[in-house]
Parts: sequence; structure tokens; C-alpha cells
Amino acid sequence: MDDASTEASMVGLLGRVTGTVGPGLVGEVIVRIRGGAEHFLAHPAVPKERIEIGTVVTVMEHLPPRTVYVTAVYDG
Repeated sequence: MDDASTEASMVGLLGRVTGTVGPGLVGEVIVRIRGGAEHFLAHPAVPKERIEIGTVVTVMEHLPPRTVYVTAVYDG
């Protein structure tokens, strides 16, 4: 799988924050992909958004190899 198809396949996936994501912070998320679960460095897709540990997020952008931009998933 090339980088372009990997990037496209990451966008829209759900993950869970394992290290707080926020302004000035490099957080961490775990995402189920490629038959397993992988950790990625994470930044907020919305500037100034802080996302706490345990929050379910959606991958909005993937910068290979291990960085994603995420936003919190809200019910309702």
C-alpha cells in the first residue's frame, strides 16, 4: 500500500486518546487499523481544542508515518 492510499484509509477512522491532545502538546491516540491497533502522535484538528485522555476521536488528517490530526466525537 502506498503513502497516498494509507493516508486516505486513515481519514475518518475512530481512535481513543491515550495522551492529552491540545495546543502546545503532542498527544497520543490509539487507532484500530491494518488488523490491529497502532499508536500515533496527535494534534488537534481544531486550533486551541484540548482533548482529554479517554475521549473518542475521529482522524481528520494523517501525516505519514505516525502523526494524525484529530477532533473529538460528540453524541447527539
